[in-house]
Amino acid sequence: MITPEFKTQVRTEILNARENYGGSDADYSKSLGLSASVYSRLKKGQTDKLISDTQWLTIARLLNVSAKQDNWKIAKTLVYDQIDDSIHFCQEYSRSVILVDDCGIGKTFCARHIIKSLKNAFYLDCSQCKTKQIFIRTLAKTVGVDPTGRYVDVKANLKYFLNLIERPFICLDEAGDLEYNAFLELKELWNATTGHCGWYMMGADGLRAKIKRGIQNEKVGYREIFSRFSDEFITVIPSGTAERKQFYLQLLTDVATVNCDNKELIRKMVAKSISKEASLRFLETLIKMQA
Repeated sequence: MITPEFKTQVRTEILNARENYGGSDADYSKSLGLSASVYSRLKKGQTDKLISDTQWLTIARLLNVSAKQDNWKIAKTLVYDQIDDSIHFCQEYSRSVILVDDCGIGKTFCARHIIKSLKNAFYLDCSQCKTKQIFIRTLAKTVGVDPTGRYVDVKANLKYFLNLIERPFICLDEAGDLEYNAFLELKELWNATTGHCGWYMMGADGLRAKIKRGIQNEKVGYREIFSRFSDEFITVIPSGTAERKQFYLQLLTDVATVNCDNKELIRKMVAKSISKEASLRFLETLIKMQA
């Protein structure tokens, strides 16, 4: 059962997110799966008997609204700063880069937090839309283009819309999960929005291996896509053993410090995480268990 309080929370987030969307109200409502009339009634304050519980949950998921209070605080780590710099660079200059690094260092968490505050910036989890059809239709819906109808029309409308709005930016997280035919669509989208849309591809070692293998095997599309994404893989973690250890020590300490007041506990939890070569997810579990 969806409570009135939860509906109000989702409505507030809907209106907040609208401020950073450069399209029309009609386009914005499409990105949420709503009709323009329903969105208009939402703006006026109506929430009761407006949409189904399933629709409330879907919108809450799209906007990353949690029904539970989460006091986890953002730490401005080296990872956060690197991603923040890259995202702003890509959006401002309509450039494209690839970030590939270890899993569990906060890439997704940081990217979502940064994008949430930017106008016409969109986040897409490619692990949830791996095939060509679902990828294009999901991306279209995310930016506010009607995802229904003929595939070629949806894609054409998507490209047109990205050239229509001001400085769009798209973050493709878990890009290594895209199937080959879906991955190839990136070349067409990039070509159609050259100089007008910023792209940011994120993933772990699997994405790097996938692109390198495709290039080595001379598979169609990989060399062209890699070239369009600046011909390099950006990383945050240093390669040297000692530097890598120091990086993780700093990362875990920074995150623990803003989420825990007990300095002795911080030291112990960070040491335990380091000894297990664990990620930020493990540290977060330890901190929340203590809380």
